[in-house]
Amino acid sequence: MHRKTKQVSAAVLATALAASLSACGSDSGSDSGAAEGSSPAGGKGGKVTIELAISKASQDSAFVNEELLKKFEDETNIHVNLQLLPSEQITTVLQTKLAVGETPDIVQYNLASAVTDLNLERNFEILDNEPWVGRVLNKDVLSANGHVYGFHVSQDTGMQGVVYNKDIFKELGLSIPKTYEEFLAVCEQIKAKGITPLFMPFKDQWATNIWVSAALADYADKNDPTLFNDLNANKKQWNEIPQLEAIIDQQYQLYKKGYTNADVLSDSYDMAVGKFLNKEVAMMFMGDWLIQDVETKDPNVHLGLFPIPYADNVKMGASPLGGQLFIPKQAKHMAEAKKFLEFLGSKDVAQQIVTEQKYVSNLSDVQTPELPEYKQEIVDNYITPKKTVITMEGYLQVDMSEMYRSFQDVYAGGKSPKEALDAWNVKFHQLMKDKGVAGF
Repeated sequence: MHRKTKQVSAAVLATALAASLSACGSDSGSDSGAAEGSSPAGGKGGKVTIELAISKASQDSAFVNEELLKKFEDETNIHVNLQLLPSEQITTVLQTKLAVGETPDIVQYNLASAVTDLNLERNFEILDNEPWVGRVLNKDVLSANGHVYGFHVSQDTGMQGVVYNKDIFKELGLSIPKTYEEFLAVCEQIKAKGITPLFMPFKDQWATNIWVSAALADYADKNDPTLFNDLNANKKQWNEIPQLEAIIDQQYQLYKKGYTNADVLSDSYDMAVGKFLNKEVAMMFMGDWLIQDVETKDPNVHLGLFPIPYADNVKMGASPLGGQLFIPKQAKHMAEAKKFLEFLGSKDVAQQIVTEQKYVSNLSDVQTPELPEYKQEIVDNYITPKKTVITMEGYLQVDMSEMYRSFQDVYAGGKSPKEALDAWNVKFHQLMKDKGVAGF
């Protein structure tokens, strides 16, 4: 989920991200008091300082609450110093730190982006045997290649589909569409009432991929479970998947039929909240973080989320969990870093975080609090009955920016969906070859 972590990305994965793909904030603020090395390790009284690298946009992360960090220090005599990194440069800075061995003890990042950007397997500690792992309900959102690498107390961030205005649907007597044909009919009825059915903020490359990522993941889950492994092993080619070409074209046809904002390549994600607040648009392909952003501004706006209706009986897309904590293999204070995760995962502390943040708990002995209506619906209809599927970003090993750029070219009229996949296939091969992946 790139999403907000690469903007973030988003989003998915975003997803980016503060404590989740939904928690990115402002980059305003100062590094004063949080500069690297401001508190040396092993201070007076044997106190150890561990360094936690985090983007400035994630300063409101649930894991770096001032009172929480003080409680940890009082109990363990371990001080947590925050390295506040510029959000737009965090990937480059972390790549450099990992390359030269100047690693922080803990990194907050997004799982999918950590796999592709930070070489997760090579650079980060496997956490399978940590004491809190046995209480985890959903290991998939913390795992890559069969191992737990990340820490989080929530399992619900980064759900991706169609964000929709419930009030508009109710006023027009519309039901959630179950197929692409039903979706077209819904768009037509909304357009007939003078409301823009869909907002496409495709100035932001990553936003072009929400429909594609969730739809292809669902298709693979149902029809071709080895698809992503085959792509990563050069056994299949991106431009030889007819279903993917059709999925890309489905989204493009919504634009061609006039169901979207006219300036898709000029409009950006940061316009989305206002569009929904003003009831200028009815729907958007995005994650549940957008719902939280809108309803925080105006609780009288009622939004919901349904799966990408590229076909019938679709599962909800789930970005790899954002805002996780990872421990580099070269951490100078490995034991202390693991102790911090153990502290956060302890029953009482985790319960405090989950309750305050209204998370869906990912620990068996921590209770999920009363949730906002939209989130409870997601839990009841998709998470609990296991009708979710990890989005495409969770399976790929390289940066997908060039794929998004190719999708933009479709809307600019420069490429057909097939030509976009041709271009991405060439770039994908080069990225995999550069990374030294077998078979390329």
